[in-house]
Amino acid sequence: MNDNNHTKPNFTENISLTVLENPSRMEKIGSDALRWSGTILVASVWLSAALFGLYILAFYASSLYRGDMMNWNHILPNLYQENAGVATTGIGMHFFAGGIILLLGSIQLVDRVRLKYPAVHRWIGRLYLVSSLLASIGGLAFIAMRGTVGGTMMDIGFSLYGILMLLATVLTYRYAVTGQFERHYAWALRLYALAIGSWLYRMDYGFWTLLTGGLGRAGNFSGPFDQIMDFFFYVPNLLVAEIFIRVKKFKASPLLKIAASSILLTATGFILMGTFFMTRFSWGPAILKWFQPS
Repeated sequence: MNDNNHTKPNFTENISLTVLENPSRMEKIGSDALRWSGTILVASVWLSAALFGLYILAFYASSLYRGDMMNWNHILPNLYQENAGVATTGIGMHFFAGGIILLLGSIQLVDRVRLKYPAVHRWIGRLYLVSSLLASIGGLAFIAMRGTVGGTMMDIGFSLYGILMLLATVLTYRYAVTGQFERHYAWALRLYALAIGSWLYRMDYGFWTLLTGGLGRAGNFSGPFDQIMDFFFYVPNLLVAEIFIRVKKFKASPLLKIAASSILLTATGFILMGTFFMTRFSWGPAILKWFQPS
């Protein structure tokens, strides 16, 4: 009779023994996996959002510089009208400032910059907050003067977005100047979640069109999918931000951290794929045209 089965644990038992005998090792593996997957996701979001920010500046700012603002209407119908100076100023301010916050937002969340170069963090933060303020006020002014192309539902969804962004900007600044840095960080994270909403709005539409052919969309942005997107481009972001804010106080198991890191890596894959196609067919040509001599 072979006694090997009585003297050697099987593969499953080996894993169990490793977890029981080396809990700190499993904890380190789970923490490292979650940290690196989160870092890769943030880097991917920053790359994609920065490209979109450059595209916003390239397309809208270059059209303004050339005096060809009717070109704005090729992307969003009825965005520009002659003899609507206040509304045009508001939406122009929204786009220009929005491009800046997409370029700068992720830098403010990098611990190394915040801790090692606090002066850089503060100066970028000032520009970031001023840009966020202008973007929210500009968008709200446009909606108040002209309304949105999608009608009442889009007016409500986009106005709520602008109000939340304005609130997050004010509270991020308030808690910074009063030295309440934990609250400052929490509201800065919420502000960033809102700031990338315009980028996510385009990404969501791109994926939906690719996967469904545009099911539920309408030319005037009043279809069922359009009305869901009036809120979906920022509400889930805020929920994710709340999870990140509270996760520091939560003691997760190593297996749960590994599972969470797998979800983050999957999301990273979708972001990189969407960024590739958006850059190739939309953002990239506009950016290259901006840098080419006229």
